[in-house]
Amino acid sequence: MSFRDEVEDGRGDLRKPFLHTGSWYRMGSRQSSIMGSSQVIRDSSISVLACVLIVALGPIQFGFTSGYSSPTQSALSKDLDLTVSQFSLFGSLSNVGAMVGAIASGQIAEYIGRKGSLMIAAIPNIIGWLAISFARDFSFLYMGRLLEGFGVGIISFTVPVYIAEIAPQNLRGGLGSVNQLSVTIGIMLAYLLGLFCSWRVLAVLGTLPCLILIPGLFFIPESPRWLAKMGMMDDFEASLQVLRGFDTDITLEIGIGLLVLQQLAGTNGVIFYSTTIFESAGISSSNAATVGVGAIQVFATAVSTWLVDRTGRRILLIVSSFGMALSLLVVAIAFFLKCMIVSFSLGMGPIPWLIMSEILPPKIKGLAGSVATLANWFSSWLITMTAPLLLAWSSGGTFSLYTVVCVFTVAFVAIWVPETKGKTLEEIQHSFR
Repeated sequence: MSFRDEVEDGRGDLRKPFLHTGSWYRMGSRQSSIMGSSQVIRDSSISVLACVLIVALGPIQFGFTSGYSSPTQSALSKDLDLTVSQFSLFGSLSNVGAMVGAIASGQIAEYIGRKGSLMIAAIPNIIGWLAISFARDFSFLYMGRLLEGFGVGIISFTVPVYIAEIAPQNLRGGLGSVNQLSVTIGIMLAYLLGLFCSWRVLAVLGTLPCLILIPGLFFIPESPRWLAKMGMMDDFEASLQVLRGFDTDITLEIGIGLLVLQQLAGTNGVIFYSTTIFESAGISSSNAATVGVGAIQVFATAVSTWLVDRTGRRILLIVSSFGMALSLLVVAIAFFLKCMIVSFSLGMGPIPWLIMSEILPPKIKGLAGSVATLANWFSSWLITMTAPLLLAWSSGGTFSLYTVVCVFTVAFVAIWVPETKGKTLEEIQHSFR
Protein backbone atom coordinates (compact mmCIF):
# COMPACT_ATOMS: atom_id res chain seq x y z
CA MET A 1 0.00 0.00 0.00
CA SER A 2 1.41 3.43 -0.95
CA PHE A 3 1.56 6.47 1.32
CA ARG A 4 -1.24 8.07 -0.69
CA ASP A 5 -3.42 4.97 -0.18
CA GLU A 6 -2.85 5.22 3.57
CA VAL A 7 -3.81 8.87 3.39
CA GLU A 8 -7.05 7.98 1.64
CA ASP A 9 -7.84 5.38 4.32
CA GLY A 10 -7.43 7.95 7.07
CA ARG A 11 -9.41 10.82 5.58
CA GLY A 12 -12.52 10.05 7.56
CA ASP A 13 -10.75 11.05 10.77
CA LEU A 14 -9.59 14.60 10.07
CA ARG A 15 -8.03 16.97 12.58
CA LYS A 16 -6.88 20.55 12.36
CA PRO A 17 -3.34 21.80 13.03
CA PHE A 18 -2.92 23.76 16.26
CA LEU A 19 -0.63 26.27 14.54
CA HIS A 20 -1.93 26.97 11.04
CA THR A 21 0.71 28.97 9.17
CA GLY A 22 0.13 27.61 5.69
CA SER A 23 -1.38 30.66 4.03
CA TRP A 24 1.83 32.66 3.61
CA TYR A 25 3.68 29.94 1.76
CA ARG A 26 0.65 29.02 -0.37
CA MET A 27 0.58 32.67 -1.46
CA GLY A 28 4.30 32.47 -2.24
CA SER A 29 3.79 29.35 -4.33
CA ARG A 30 1.05 31.02 -6.39
CA GLN A 31 3.16 34.14 -6.85
CA SER A 32 6.02 32.00 -8.08
CA SER A 33 3.87 30.37 -10.76
CA ILE A 34 2.45 33.74 -11.85
CA MET A 35 5.84 35.40 -12.11
CA GLY A 36 7.36 32.42 -13.88
CA SER A 37 10.39 32.58 -11.61
CA SER A 38 11.11 31.06 -8.22
CA GLN A 39 14.16 33.14 -7.37
CA VAL A 40 12.40 35.71 -5.16
CA ILE A 41 10.39 33.07 -3.35
CA ARG A 42 13.37 30.75 -2.90
CA ASP A 43 15.37 33.53 -1.30
CA SER A 44 12.67 34.12 1.32
CA SER A 45 11.44 30.56 1.81
CA ILE A 46 12.15 28.40 4.82
CA SER A 47 14.65 25.67 4.01
CA VAL A 48 14.69 22.23 5.59
CA LEU A 49 17.86 23.14 7.46
CA ALA A 50 16.27 26.29 8.89
CA CYS A 51 13.26 24.26 10.07
CA VAL A 52 15.55 21.71 11.71
CA LEU A 53 17.54 24.44 13.47
CA ILE A 54 14.36 25.98 14.87
CA VAL A 55 12.91 22.73 16.23
CA ALA A 56 16.40 21.81 17.51
CA LEU A 57 15.74 24.29 20.32
CA GLY A 58 13.49 21.58 21.76
CA PRO A 59 16.27 18.99 22.20
CA ILE A 60 18.59 21.74 23.48
CA GLN A 61 15.99 22.20 26.22
CA PHE A 62 15.98 18.41 26.67
CA GLY A 63 19.77 18.42 27.14
CA PHE A 64 19.75 21.41 29.49
CA THR A 65 17.26 19.55 31.70
CA SER A 66 19.48 16.47 31.72
CA GLY A 67 22.65 18.42 32.47
CA TYR A 68 21.20 20.75 35.11
CA SER A 69 21.51 18.39 38.08
CA SER A 70 25.25 17.77 37.74
CA PRO A 71 26.76 21.25 38.34
CA THR A 72 24.05 22.26 40.84
CA GLN A 73 24.04 19.25 43.18
CA SER A 74 26.33 20.63 45.86
CA ALA A 75 24.96 24.19 46.07
CA LEU A 76 21.30 23.22 45.66
CA SER A 77 21.52 20.49 48.31
CA LYS A 78 23.21 22.91 50.72
CA ASP A 79 20.78 25.80 50.16
CA LEU A 80 17.63 23.69 50.51
CA ASP A 81 19.11 21.17 52.96
CA LEU A 82 18.50 18.13 50.72
CA THR A 83 19.81 14.67 51.49
CA VAL A 84 21.44 12.49 48.81
CA SER A 85 18.20 10.53 48.44
CA GLN A 86 16.14 13.71 48.06
CA PHE A 87 18.48 15.06 45.40
CA SER A 88 18.45 11.70 43.61
CA LEU A 89 14.66 11.91 43.57
CA PHE A 90 14.88 15.47 42.20
CA GLY A 91 17.21 14.31 39.42
CA SER A 92 15.02 11.37 38.47
CA LEU A 93 11.67 13.21 38.57
CA SER A 94 12.31 14.70 35.14
CA ASN A 95 12.17 11.12 33.85
CA VAL A 96 8.89 10.50 35.66
CA GLY A 97 7.42 13.62 34.05
CA ALA A 98 8.86 12.53 30.71
CA MET A 99 7.09 9.17 31.01
CA VAL A 100 3.77 11.00 31.37
CA GLY A 101 4.68 13.25 28.47
CA ALA A 102 5.66 10.22 26.39
CA ILE A 103 2.27 8.61 26.97
CA ALA A 104 0.53 11.74 25.72
CA SER A 105 3.04 12.70 23.01
CA GLY A 106 1.84 10.45 20.21
CA GLN A 107 -1.82 11.41 20.49
CA ILE A 108 -1.04 15.12 20.90
CA ALA A 109 1.20 15.07 17.82
CA GLU A 110 -1.47 13.17 15.85
CA TYR A 111 -4.41 15.37 16.83
CA ILE A 112 -2.97 18.87 16.63
CA GLY A 113 0.15 18.43 14.51
CA ARG A 114 3.86 18.36 15.15
CA LYS A 115 4.20 22.13 15.62
CA GLY A 116 1.26 22.33 17.99
CA SER A 117 2.74 19.50 20.02
CA LEU A 118 6.01 21.42 20.42
CA MET A 119 4.10 24.54 21.44
CA ILE A 120 2.31 22.58 24.18
CA ALA A 121 5.63 21.06 25.30
CA ALA A 122 7.30 24.48 25.62
CA ILE A 123 4.81 25.90 28.13
CA PRO A 124 5.31 23.43 31.04
CA ASN A 125 9.07 23.62 30.46
CA ILE A 126 9.05 27.37 31.04
CA ILE A 127 6.79 27.09 34.11
CA GLY A 128 8.93 24.26 35.49
CA TRP A 129 12.19 26.21 35.24
CA LEU A 130 10.63 29.23 36.95
CA ALA A 131 9.28 26.99 39.75
CA ILE A 132 12.79 25.64 40.36
CA SER A 133 14.33 29.10 40.25
CA PHE A 134 11.97 30.45 42.94
CA ALA A 135 11.86 27.26 45.04
CA ARG A 136 12.18 27.68 48.81
CA ASP A 137 11.76 24.01 49.64
CA PHE A 138 11.68 20.66 47.87
CA SER A 139 7.96 20.88 46.94
CA PHE A 140 8.43 23.59 44.29
CA LEU A 141 11.68 21.94 43.27
CA TYR A 142 9.96 18.61 42.60
CA MET A 143 6.95 20.21 40.89
CA GLY A 144 9.22 22.16 38.54
CA ARG A 145 11.24 19.07 37.67
CA LEU A 146 8.07 17.11 36.88
CA LEU A 147 6.78 19.88 34.61
CA GLU A 148 10.11 20.07 32.80
CA GLY A 149 10.06 16.33 32.30
CA PHE A 150 6.54 16.38 30.89
CA GLY A 151 7.57 18.87 28.22
CA VAL A 152 10.77 16.98 27.46
CA GLY A 153 8.81 13.72 27.06
CA ILE A 154 6.73 15.33 24.30
CA ILE A 155 9.78 16.93 22.69
CA SER A 156 11.74 13.66 22.63
CA PHE A 157 9.06 12.03 20.45
CA THR A 158 7.94 14.95 18.31
CA VAL A 159 11.24 16.46 17.15
CA PRO A 160 12.78 13.32 15.57
CA VAL A 161 9.44 12.50 13.92
CA TYR A 162 9.10 16.04 12.50
CA ILE A 163 12.67 16.02 11.18
CA ALA A 164 12.25 12.59 9.56
CA GLU A 165 9.02 13.72 7.90
CA ILE A 166 10.42 16.94 6.41
CA ALA A 167 13.93 15.77 5.45
CA PRO A 168 14.75 14.59 1.92
CA GLN A 169 15.86 10.95 1.66
CA ASN A 170 19.54 11.70 1.11
CA LEU A 171 19.80 13.99 4.15
CA ARG A 172 17.48 12.23 6.59
CA GLY A 173 20.22 10.49 8.58
CA GLY A 174 22.36 13.58 9.06
CA LEU A 175 19.46 15.91 9.80
CA GLY A 176 17.89 13.30 12.09
CA SER A 177 21.11 13.16 14.10
CA VAL A 178 20.85 16.92 14.72
CA ASN A 179 18.26 15.95 17.35
CA GLN A 180 20.85 14.19 19.54
CA LEU A 181 23.54 16.74 18.66
CA SER A 182 21.25 19.43 20.06
CA VAL A 183 20.70 17.38 23.23
CA THR A 184 24.47 17.23 23.77
CA ILE A 185 24.77 20.98 23.15
CA GLY A 186 22.10 21.54 25.81
CA ILE A 187 23.99 19.31 28.26
CA MET A 188 27.26 21.12 27.60
CA LEU A 189 25.59 24.53 28.04
CA ALA A 190 24.22 23.45 31.42
CA TYR A 191 27.67 22.21 32.47
CA LEU A 192 29.45 25.33 31.20
CA LEU A 193 27.01 27.93 32.54
CA GLY A 194 26.92 26.01 35.82
CA LEU A 195 30.55 27.03 36.37
CA PHE A 196 29.57 30.71 36.55
CA CYS A 197 25.89 30.83 37.57
CA SER A 198 24.06 29.96 40.76
CA TRP A 199 21.50 27.19 40.52
CA ARG A 200 18.65 29.73 40.56
CA VAL A 201 20.10 31.81 37.70
CA LEU A 202 20.86 28.61 35.77
CA ALA A 203 17.19 27.63 36.08
CA VAL A 204 16.11 31.01 34.66
CA LEU A 205 18.50 30.52 31.73
CA GLY A 206 16.82 27.15 31.17
CA THR A 207 13.70 28.94 29.96
CA LEU A 208 15.49 30.53 26.98
CA PRO A 209 15.35 27.64 24.44
CA CYS A 210 11.57 27.35 24.73
CA LEU A 211 11.06 31.12 24.84
CA ILE A 212 12.83 31.29 21.47
CA LEU A 213 11.16 28.13 20.13
CA ILE A 214 7.60 29.43 20.60
CA PRO A 215 7.82 32.36 18.13
CA GLY A 216 10.02 30.29 15.81
CA LEU A 217 7.24 27.74 15.33
CA PHE A 218 5.12 30.36 13.57
CA PHE A 219 7.67 30.66 10.76
CA ILE A 220 8.09 27.01 9.74
CA PRO A 221 5.67 24.76 7.83
CA GLU A 222 3.80 21.85 9.39
CA SER A 223 4.98 18.34 8.55
CA PRO A 224 3.75 17.61 5.00
CA ARG A 225 3.20 13.93 5.88
CA TRP A 226 0.92 14.85 8.77
CA LEU A 227 -1.02 17.30 6.58
CA ALA A 228 -1.46 14.62 3.91
CA LYS A 229 -2.60 12.09 6.50
CA MET A 230 -5.21 14.59 7.69
CA GLY A 231 -6.43 15.03 4.10
CA MET A 232 -5.29 18.66 3.88
CA MET A 233 -3.81 18.24 0.42
CA ASP A 234 -3.47 21.92 -0.49
CA ASP A 235 -1.49 22.58 2.68
CA PHE A 236 0.46 19.36 2.11
CA GLU A 237 1.60 20.42 -1.37
CA ALA A 238 2.41 23.97 -0.28
CA SER A 239 4.40 22.76 2.73
CA LEU A 240 6.39 20.25 0.68
CA GLN A 241 7.03 22.82 -2.03
CA VAL A 242 8.50 25.23 0.53
CA LEU A 243 10.70 22.50 2.01
CA ARG A 244 11.99 21.25 -1.36
CA GLY A 245 12.11 24.60 -3.21
CA PHE A 246 9.53 26.11 -5.56
CA ASP A 247 11.32 24.92 -8.68
CA THR A 248 11.39 21.28 -7.52
CA ASP A 249 9.09 18.55 -8.84
CA ILE A 250 7.47 17.08 -5.71
CA THR A 251 5.39 14.40 -7.41
CA LEU A 252 8.13 11.71 -6.80
CA GLU A 253 8.28 12.25 -3.39
CA ILE A 254 12.52 -2.23 16.12
CA GLY A 255 12.56 1.15 17.81
CA ILE A 256 11.50 0.14 21.40
CA GLY A 257 14.35 -2.30 21.96
CA LEU A 258 17.00 0.20 20.86
CA LEU A 259 15.59 3.02 22.98
CA VAL A 260 15.51 0.84 26.12
CA LEU A 261 19.07 -0.39 25.56
CA GLN A 262 20.20 3.19 24.94
CA GLN A 263 19.31 4.02 28.55
CA LEU A 264 20.19 0.74 30.29
CA ALA A 265 23.82 1.22 29.24
CA GLY A 266 23.93 3.81 32.03
CA THR A 267 24.85 6.95 30.12
CA ASN A 268 22.21 9.10 31.83
CA GLY A 269 23.61 8.05 35.19
CA VAL A 270 26.92 9.53 34.04
CA ILE A 271 25.37 12.69 32.58
CA PHE A 272 23.10 13.46 35.55
CA TYR A 273 25.76 12.90 38.24
CA SER A 274 29.10 13.34 36.45
CA THR A 275 30.39 16.00 38.87
CA THR A 276 29.81 13.70 41.84
CA ILE A 277 31.46 10.77 40.05
CA PHE A 278 34.55 12.84 39.25
CA GLU A 279 34.73 14.02 42.87
CA SER A 280 34.55 10.45 44.13
CA ALA A 281 37.41 9.60 41.77
CA GLY A 282 39.59 12.20 43.51
CA ILE A 283 39.56 14.79 40.72
CA SER A 284 39.75 18.27 42.26
CA SER A 285 38.41 20.18 39.23
CA SER A 286 35.29 18.07 38.90
CA ASN A 287 33.17 20.84 37.35
CA ALA A 288 35.79 21.52 34.68
CA ALA A 289 36.06 17.79 33.98
CA THR A 290 32.29 17.67 33.60
CA VAL A 291 32.41 20.46 31.00
CA GLY A 292 35.05 18.40 29.21
CA VAL A 293 32.66 15.46 29.06
CA GLY A 294 29.97 17.75 27.61
CA ALA A 295 32.33 19.10 24.95
CA ILE A 296 33.47 15.60 23.97
CA GLN A 297 29.85 14.51 23.66
CA VAL A 298 29.03 17.41 21.33
CA PHE A 299 32.06 16.68 19.14
CA ALA A 300 31.38 12.93 18.92
CA THR A 301 27.70 13.48 18.10
CA ALA A 302 28.67 15.98 15.39
CA VAL A 303 30.94 13.28 13.89
CA SER A 304 28.01 10.85 13.98
CA THR A 305 25.80 13.42 12.22
CA TRP A 306 28.35 13.54 9.40
CA LEU A 307 28.87 9.76 9.25
CA VAL A 308 25.34 8.38 9.54
CA ASP A 309 24.36 8.86 5.87
CA ARG A 310 27.77 7.63 4.72
CA THR A 311 28.37 4.48 6.77
CA GLY A 312 24.78 3.49 7.62
CA ARG A 313 22.95 3.07 10.93
CA ARG A 314 23.84 -0.54 11.80
CA ILE A 315 27.62 -0.19 11.67
CA LEU A 316 27.57 2.93 13.89
CA LEU A 317 25.30 1.21 16.41
CA ILE A 318 27.58 -1.84 16.55
CA VAL A 319 30.78 0.23 16.84
CA SER A 320 29.13 2.48 19.45
CA SER A 321 27.92 -0.43 21.60
CA PHE A 322 31.24 -2.26 21.33
CA GLY A 323 33.17 0.89 22.26
CA MET A 324 30.94 1.46 25.28
CA ALA A 325 31.48 -2.12 26.42
CA LEU A 326 35.26 -1.74 26.19
CA SER A 327 35.13 1.63 27.96
CA LEU A 328 33.23 0.14 30.87
CA LEU A 329 36.13 -2.24 31.49
CA VAL A 330 38.66 0.58 31.92
CA VAL A 331 39.77 0.86 35.52
CA ALA A 332 40.39 4.62 35.67
CA ILE A 333 36.90 6.08 35.99
CA ALA A 334 37.81 9.53 34.69
CA PHE A 335 39.15 8.05 31.47
CA PHE A 336 36.21 5.66 31.34
CA LEU A 337 33.68 8.47 31.44
CA LYS A 338 35.20 10.40 28.53
CA CYS A 339 35.76 7.31 26.37
CA MET A 340 32.27 6.01 27.07
CA ILE A 341 30.67 9.35 26.15
CA VAL A 342 32.50 9.33 22.79
CA SER A 343 31.26 5.81 22.04
CA PHE A 344 27.69 6.59 23.12
CA SER A 345 27.53 9.78 21.07
CA LEU A 346 28.76 8.09 17.88
CA GLY A 347 25.79 5.75 17.64
CA MET A 348 23.65 4.81 20.63
CA GLY A 349 22.90 8.47 21.38
CA PRO A 350 21.46 9.75 18.09
CA ILE A 351 20.52 6.66 16.07
CA PRO A 352 17.80 4.94 18.19
CA TRP A 353 15.68 8.12 17.96
CA LEU A 354 16.37 8.32 14.22
CA ILE A 355 15.37 4.69 13.58
CA MET A 356 12.25 5.06 15.72
CA SER A 357 11.12 7.98 13.54
CA GLU A 358 11.91 6.03 10.35
CA ILE A 359 10.36 2.59 10.90
CA LEU A 360 6.95 3.45 12.38
CA PRO A 361 4.16 3.56 9.74
CA PRO A 362 1.80 6.57 9.75
CA LYS A 363 -1.22 4.62 11.02
CA ILE A 364 0.41 3.63 14.31
CA LYS A 365 3.15 6.27 14.65
CA GLY A 366 1.33 8.13 17.42
CA LEU A 367 0.61 5.12 19.65
CA ALA A 368 3.76 3.11 18.91
CA GLY A 369 5.94 6.21 19.20
CA SER A 370 4.43 6.98 22.60
CA VAL A 371 5.14 3.43 23.79
CA ALA A 372 8.74 3.56 22.53
CA THR A 373 9.34 6.97 24.12
CA LEU A 374 7.73 5.83 27.38
CA ALA A 375 10.00 2.76 27.45
CA ASN A 376 13.04 4.98 26.94
CA TRP A 377 12.11 7.38 29.72
CA PHE A 378 11.19 4.57 32.13
CA SER A 379 14.64 3.07 31.56
CA SER A 380 16.22 6.51 32.01
CA TRP A 381 14.34 6.98 35.30
CA LEU A 382 15.51 3.57 36.47
CA ILE A 383 19.13 4.49 35.75
CA THR A 384 19.09 8.02 37.19
CA MET A 385 17.24 6.93 40.33
CA THR A 386 19.56 4.04 41.09
CA ALA A 387 22.91 5.38 39.83
CA PRO A 388 23.90 7.26 43.04
CA LEU A 389 22.93 4.27 45.20
CA LEU A 390 24.73 1.77 42.97
CA LEU A 391 27.85 3.93 42.82
CA ALA A 392 27.84 4.19 46.61
CA TRP A 393 27.60 0.40 46.77
CA SER A 394 30.33 -0.38 44.24
CA SER A 395 31.61 1.64 41.30
CA GLY A 396 33.18 -1.42 39.73
CA GLY A 397 30.05 -3.49 40.18
CA THR A 398 27.89 -0.74 38.67
CA PHE A 399 30.06 -0.41 35.59
CA SER A 400 30.16 -4.19 35.19
CA LEU A 401 26.35 -4.26 35.02
CA TYR A 402 26.40 -1.57 32.34
CA THR A 403 29.03 -3.55 30.43
CA VAL A 404 26.70 -6.54 30.19
CA VAL A 405 24.00 -4.33 28.68
CA CYS A 406 26.41 -2.97 26.07
CA VAL A 407 27.51 -6.46 25.04
CA PHE A 408 23.87 -7.49 24.66
CA THR A 409 23.25 -4.37 22.57
CA VAL A 410 25.95 -5.38 20.08
CA ALA A 411 24.17 -8.72 19.56
CA PHE A 412 20.73 -7.06 19.38
CA VAL A 413 21.81 -4.65 16.64
CA ALA A 414 23.65 -7.31 14.65
CA ILE A 415 20.66 -9.67 14.63
CA TRP A 416 17.52 -7.53 14.60
CA VAL A 417 18.17 -3.93 13.51
CA PRO A 418 17.76 -3.27 9.75
CA GLU A 419 19.84 -0.82 7.73
CA THR A 420 17.72 2.17 6.64
CA LYS A 421 20.34 4.32 4.91
CA GLY A 422 19.33 5.48 1.43
CA LYS A 423 15.72 4.25 1.65
CA THR A 424 12.52 6.27 1.58
CA LEU A 425 10.24 6.08 4.61
CA GLU A 426 7.75 4.09 2.52
CA GLU A 427 10.44 1.53 1.54
CA ILE A 428 11.53 1.15 5.14
CA GLN A 429 8.00 0.66 6.43
CA HIS A 430 7.13 -1.73 3.58
CA SER A 431 10.08 -3.97 4.49
CA PHE A 432 8.47 -4.72 7.87
CA ARG A 433 5.25 -6.01 6.32
